[in-house]
Amino acid sequence: MENVKKINDELTVAGQVTPEQLKQAAHEGFKSVLNLRAPDEKGFLSDEQQQAEAAGLCYVNIPVKLEEISDELIHEVLRQIDKLPKPALVHCASAMRAVVITLMNIAIWQGMTPQQAFEKAAEIGFDLNAQPQIKQLFDRYVSEYLKAT
Repeated sequence: MENVKKINDELTVAGQVTPEQLKQAAHEGFKSVLNLRAPDEKGFLSDEQQQAEAAGLCYVNIPVKLEEISDELIHEVLRQIDKLPKPALVHCASAMRAVVITLMNIAIWQGMTPQQAFEKAAEIGFDLNAQPQIKQLFDRYVSEYLKAT
């Protein structure tokens, strides 16, 4: 599949997927899809759930709008990632939200510092420095989580 970046053996991120890519994901062994797009976003596939389920994939849609993101929403998305059958494909419009949320999950479970997670993002081609609001949110959330554990 194009516009897809494998984070690890369990999690892969992508920009908006097509019905054909959902079929291909199922064929390649993916078990589930987590869509972080809101239904009112331009380019949102209104029948994506039906397409994913027809391909045999578990499907979850949790809209994440960066201007409205809260710790509670992050907690919910991270819980869903943990519950999804793996391997899972996490997507949004451009893959940026998917990368941030997925790396938050990995950083928390693997005890990575925010800096280590930023380096991982750069390794797979995402420069979080270009998104200071997202980088700050990520840094704060992961740092607070690590302090609390």
